[in-house]
Amino acid sequence: MLWVDKYRPHTLEKCTVHAQEAEHLKNLVSSGDCPHLLFYGPSGAGKKTLIMALLRDMYGAGAEKVKVENKAWKVEAGTRKIDLELTTVSSNYHIELTPSDVGFQDRYVVQEVIKEMAKSRPLTVDGVKGFKVLVLNEVDKLSKEAQHSLRRTMEKYSAACRLVLCCNSASKVIEAVRSRCLPIRVNLPSQEEIIKVLHFVSKKEGLTLPSAFAGRIALASQRNLRRAILSLEACKVQQYPFTDNQQVQVMDWEAYITEIANDIVNEQSPKRLFMVRGKLYELLVNCIPPEVIMKRLMLELMKKLDSELKHEVCHWAAFYEHRMQQGSKAIFHLEAFVAKFMSIYKKFLIATFG
Repeated sequence: MLWVDKYRPHTLEKCTVHAQEAEHLKNLVSSGDCPHLLFYGPSGAGKKTLIMALLRDMYGAGAEKVKVENKAWKVEAGTRKIDLELTTVSSNYHIELTPSDVGFQDRYVVQEVIKEMAKSRPLTVDGVKGFKVLVLNEVDKLSKEAQHSLRRTMEKYSAACRLVLCCNSASKVIEAVRSRCLPIRVNLPSQEEIIKVLHFVSKKEGLTLPSAFAGRIALASQRNLRRAILSLEACKVQQYPFTDNQQVQVMDWEAYITEIANDIVNEQSPKRLFMVRGKLYELLVNCIPPEVIMKRLMLELMKKLDSELKHEVCHWAAFYEHRMQQGSKAIFHLEAFVAKFMSIYKKFLIATFG
C-alpha cells in the first residue's frame, strides 16, 4: 500500500492538518443531521480525506467497506435509449462517482443515479441516520445542463439522500447549486504542516529524515500534501539513508513537459509543431489533465523568455485555457497555444537578431 493511503487519517479527530474544518464537520455529525455539502479547494489539499473521515464518523467502519463496480445504465433520452457505463465506489451508506466521465451525457447520469439511490435508504445507525450520501467528484466539470438537473433532483430527494460535492473551483459551479449547499473551503497545507506530516510518516516507517531534505520535498511539492508523501516514498526507493543534498524526484510527466518546452524554443516550424502535438497527445492519453499541461507548459516556457514577451505569452495562455474549458477537444487548444507561441517567439528572434 502506498504511504499516502496507509497514513491517511480515517476520522475527523485525526485530521490535524485541517483541524478547523474537521471541528466544524464534527459539530454537524453530532447534530444528527447534515445538509448538502460542497468541498472545494486545490488538488492535493485534502478534500477527499475530509469527506471519507466525515462518512466514517457518521456511519462507523461500515462506510469503509467499499466495492468498486463498473455499472451500466440504460437511460431514456426523449424517444431513444442511451447506454452509459460508469465506475462507482459504494458502501451500504454512500455511493461515490464522477459523472463528468461520460462527457456531455452527464446530466442523464445525475438524474438516474439519484433516483435509484432515493428508492433504498440505508439502515439507521444509532437511531439517527436515515439517509444515504452521494459523493460527486469534479462537479466543476459538469455541463450546465447537468448542474441544473442536479439542482432539481437535490431538492426533490433531499429527504432520502444527501449530496457531498467535491471540486477544485467553486466558481464553475452554478449559483443555484452552491446556494443549496454548505460550502467548505479546503486550503492547501503550509510548508511547515507538510514537513510535520513527512516527519510523522518517516517515524512510522522507521526512517531518519533530515530536516533540510524534508524542507526541500515540501518546497518541491508546491504545498500539495499528496505529492509530498509520494515524493518521499519515491526518494526512499531511490536512495536510503537520506542525505541533506539528495535530489528530490521529479514526476515523469513534468520532465516530459520540460522536454516539450525545450523543443518549442529550439525550433519553430510546422514539422516541430507536428512532433510536439504527438507528445501532447501522449500526455493526454496518460490522463494528465489538459489544464495542468497548459499551466505547466506556460511556466516552463516563461523560464526561457525575456521579460518583454512574458506578458503576451501569459495573455495567450489564459485565452486558450478559457477556450479549452468551453470546447470538448483539449488537443486543439493546446496545439493552438503552441502555434501562437512559436509565431510570437519567431517574430521576436527575427526582430532581435535579423
